Amino acid sequence: MVEAKTMKSLFNKCNEYTRNYEVQEKGLYPYFRPIQESEGPVVMMEGRKVVMAGSNNYLGLTAHPKVKEAAIKAIEKYGTSCSGSRFLTGTIDLHVNLERKIAKFMGKESALLFSTGFQAGQGVILPLVGRKDYILSDKDNHASIQAGNMMAASMHTHVVRYKHNDIEDLENHLSKLPAEADKFIVTDGVFSTFGTLANLDGLSAVAKKYNAAILVDDAHGFGVLGPNGKGSPFHFGVQDDIDLIVCTFSKTLASLGGFVAGDEQVINYLKHKSPALIFSASPTPASVAAADAALDILIEQPELSEKVTANAQFIRDGLRSLGFKVPFGETAIVPVFIGSDDDTFLFWRKLYDEGVFVNAFISPATPPGMQMLRTSYMATHEQSHLEFILDKFEKVGKEIGYLK
Repeated sequence: MVEAKTMKSLFNKCNEYTRNYEVQEKGLYPYFRPIQESEGPVVMMEGRKVVMAGSNNYLGLTAHPKVKEAAIKAIEKYGTSCSGSRFLTGTIDLHVNLERKIAKFMGKESALLFSTGFQAGQGVILPLVGRKDYILSDKDNHASIQAGNMMAASMHTHVVRYKHNDIEDLENHLSKLPAEADKFIVTDGVFSTFGTLANLDGLSAVAKKYNAAILVDDAHGFGVLGPNGKGSPFHFGVQDDIDLIVCTFSKTLASLGGFVAGDEQVINYLKHKSPALIFSASPTPASVAAADAALDILIEQPELSEKVTANAQFIRDGLRSLGFKVPFGETAIVPVFIGSDDDTFLFWRKLYDEGVFVNAFISPATPPGMQMLRTSYMATHEQSHLEFILDKFEKVGKEIGYLK
């Protein structure tokens, strides 16, 4: 453990935070593990190959030759940076072309790129709300949305958090708000911790009843769900009812960045009013070109979306049949409930030693007693990888007494 040093009182909390050191000393620390080489479903970590069952690289495109080639060619033509914000000197034709392509793919009038998915989630909310407006936000929404909510609340916008995926509670809150007030419902399309789908058809119906606008952050649904992988609004057939769809490049599109798609007038307003866009360096040429190439592959090969959900379902069914506590689902995310921080860390370590990497989620990221290993799957996982994962889960489960 690092020796505590005399620090200014502001940093007392830093001295007092020792949980990570305690877990590290036990050899169970699962975070910030460097990957030395990536081949998609198999990665190199600490000099050995490990089957990756924790990546958001849903379509397995980060190592696709066309994606890598597009990024290299963009660097050769434009250099490594755009050296400015989109608002000033940082827009290149790659940005504009990808925005048009995304808008067309999503069936919206316009789209706008952000430098990260977090900025897209956070940066769309604040410019659209004012003092007399109401944000209605699912309690389990992503941190980017929570950040946007907090910033809006600091500007005296009313923020109401409704119970997770509870349409009845949402309507109960809406029914009490002034009829003349502007209302903005904000939700994830797929909730990243447990992989559950938002009830978008129910949400859409309630929004219509109370004349509320809707934003869906579809980071974990885009490329996975719906026809051609267009995402969770299309999965439910309510895409025309969703005013704004936010997404990241860091999952399906094998890159870094994000976008919002919606009506042209709304996107135009955001272009000129979103601080997250105006005061950030624009997405780099390589990241935009990589995302553009990945989108082309998604359009050309919609079967990739079907493959990733089929792979996840194979694991979901397999783990449940072995006796693991796994909820039903339809997404690429398959959580395995373990039950305590220590048991989760131990299970993670033994799986890692067996050659499988997953993600350990502990409290407060999960409710007490619901600590878990979050697994996620790619279209490029082969049957042998999936069977290997199930085999190692069974072996470790029996070894530590989770399975009887």
